[in-house]
Amino acid sequence: MAIIIVAIVVVLAGAVVFLLAAGRRRATTGRLSRETRQRDAGAPSTEIVATGDATADARARADESKASTGLATRRGSGVVRYEPVDPEEIGVTRRQFFNRGILTGLGLGVGGFGAAALAFLWPSGASGFGGKINVGSVSDVQASIDKKEPYYNASAKVYILPYPKQDLGKAKKVYGIEPGVFAGMEAGYVALYQKCPHLGCRVPWCATSQWFECPCHGSKYNRVGEKKGGPAPRGMDRFALEVSGNSILVDTAVVVQGPPIGTDTTGQGQEGAACV
Repeated sequence: MAIIIVAIVVVLAGAVVFLLAAGRRRATTGRLSRETRQRDAGAPSTEIVATGDATADARARADESKASTGLATRRGSGVVRYEPVDPEEIGVTRRQFFNRGILTGLGLGVGGFGAAALAFLWPSGASGFGGKINVGSVSDVQASIDKKEPYYNASAKVYILPYPKQDLGKAKKVYGIEPGVFAGMEAGYVALYQKCPHLGCRVPWCATSQWFECPCHGSKYNRVGEKKGGPAPRGMDRFALEVSGNSILVDTAVVVQGPPIGTDTTGQGQEGAACV
């Protein structure tokens, strides 16, 4: 992620340098260099002598044309000199207008793309799925547990269930490698991801069997999400959990894979009729 952001910043910086260089090059297009102007100032003036064959109307049209292009005519000697036109008098030429428009458009396009790319890649705050979520108070969770139902939070897509303290010794052998998950068990809870690890269906709770039973393909899991039957390749995936004061926080940034087939740390069997 950091490498991608650095690469985008480097590309944007290079684009800005290129645009500035191109703008400066276009701004000087058509201008004489300082050396050329110095040579022209020291060079003898070129005389254009009016011939006797030119008619008065032709001379008048020529004088009018020269006046419109910034050329001044000395009537006394018949010599025509180039007189540079004041840039303030000309204003913005058509070429300058289009050049500036193109550069402005390129700058806005590159800047907009860079801002959008950075906004897309920049890590968002921990609100909503993908961050740390306050799923509810301890009292709210306990109220659901007392009714023998899991506590569900839609924002975190998680079920909160109790984990028996007497089974922590067996749990440590399986879940000890995931400190966040095992810390939640030590606090008395387990946070189970709602998706079935088989094909991603949402796994509902069966009130009669006191198990999770997937209606899609029949996978079944006990109260703490350990696989009991069906085609699922493992137990239900889970999240790290912590208790902070009276609040339960679930970190949905990382989905921890469920335990392997055959794991049974609580020994909870089916307590009634199956729903699937």
